[in-house]
Amino acid sequence: MTTVSTSTSLSAVRQEVERIFKLQKANQQKIANTTANDRRKKLDRLHKAVLKYRQEIKEALYNDFRKHPAEVDLGDIYPVTSEIKHTRNYLSRWMRKKQVDTPMAQMGTSSYIHYEPKGVVLIIAPWNFPINLTFGPLVSAIAAGNCIMVKPSEHTPHASAVMKKIINELFDESEIALVEGGVEVSTELLKLPFNHIFFTGAPEIGKIVMKAAAENLASVTLELGGKSPTIIDKTANLNDAAHRIAWGKWINNGQVCISPDHVFVHEEVADKFLEKVKAKLKEFYGEDPSATNSYNRIVNNKHFKRVEGYFEEALSKGANVEFGGKTDASQDYIGPTIMTDVPENSDLSEKEIFGPILPVYKFKDLQEVIDRINSNEKPLGLYIYSNSRKNINQIINNTRAGGTCINHNLIHFLNHNLPFGGSNNSGIGKGNGFYGFEAFSNPRAVLKVWSPFFVLDLLTAPYTAFKQKLIDFTIKWL
Repeated sequence: MTTVSTSTSLSAVRQEVERIFKLQKANQQKIANTTANDRRKKLDRLHKAVLKYRQEIKEALYNDFRKHPAEVDLGDIYPVTSEIKHTRNYLSRWMRKKQVDTPMAQMGTSSYIHYEPKGVVLIIAPWNFPINLTFGPLVSAIAAGNCIMVKPSEHTPHASAVMKKIINELFDESEIALVEGGVEVSTELLKLPFNHIFFTGAPEIGKIVMKAAAENLASVTLELGGKSPTIIDKTANLNDAAHRIAWGKWINNGQVCISPDHVFVHEEVADKFLEKVKAKLKEFYGEDPSATNSYNRIVNNKHFKRVEGYFEEALSKGANVEFGGKTDASQDYIGPTIMTDVPENSDLSEKEIFGPILPVYKFKDLQEVIDRINSNEKPLGLYIYSNSRKNINQIINNTRAGGTCINHNLIHFLNHNLPFGGSNNSGIGKGNGFYGFEAFSNPRAVLKVWSPFFVLDLLTAPYTAFKQKLIDFTIKWL
């Protein structure tokens, strides 16, 4: 286990990460040759450790940004334990040779796909769900048979300390090592020739990661973000929409990459929706959300100022506060806030909010909403509240997004049979379940010629008229 503090010299940082990388490079073949049973045992140990340290994890995340223990269970513990169980159950099947069909022109051969580990991989994790978004990709990387270096976020030091303890207890650093530190540590790690980098974070940092990976031709999985829109048409069940959006937007204080960033609601039901979602917020957090332990805080003052700046700028440009709007810099507190009449040229409209402010826009024509969504980058999530099959199909067929829920939000992440990830600005590659295993694997093509007679052997030089007829036949019929 390695800890690199911000006071450590840059040369010492470089030496330490290079030392671990070399250890893992030398050990990668041994780890690659582990069986499904070997890897399941590692996952079992990780599962037991997460449960063993469950209370300590809760305390750490409360200390980092006052996250309620129930939200830690829902957002960090359960996704990891369920990912482990799912992976454990299916790992043997994923690792098996996958037979593929043989084309007529290659009669006498058989072919299959062999999933092999990529080698030495790097996981760079974010702060908003530090356990989930560190250990989730780690499960996939272990399942695929890799050596792994992990860099958690410096913004949640208490959570990082618990993860450090867990990995230190379970694994030798020649197999899995967690490296703590700030940007300078990430910078040094990104200089190393990893075989794959799995990054979760903001698109602007994703571009830096991808550029660094390109220097070593490393493959990447980028789980990014963006402005995930929500559409509520006039056929929607408004009670369900209000309840689920209030949960999806304000869980973790809106610091969720797939939370509803903003809502488009049909003008005929907009006022009713606003009434219902306000009532839900009072039901969830009471009259004063700052007084309940069910509502956590912005992770640090830097992000508090960022979100508060979005809010104040929107107000200065004419936006209205429909609900909330209270802030307290001493606590990095921003209460649940709903705004209307938010100008299109404001930061709230143009940037990912990643905080507890919900802009609500009224619409009359669904195509206008689709056009507005398509004028922006592809979102990580797009949510539809509707009981109209026609409207649902129109939205799905005419928009692009990493994932979509119909009549809910966020919960597609918890289905391990679905790929999770974005598209272009919201991400590259997929994670979760088999898709996470695949991200950390190379699908190696294997073809075996078993017949003593193989037709393509007849088509080598010298090229005669007869061979040309065989080639013509092959092109036309095979």
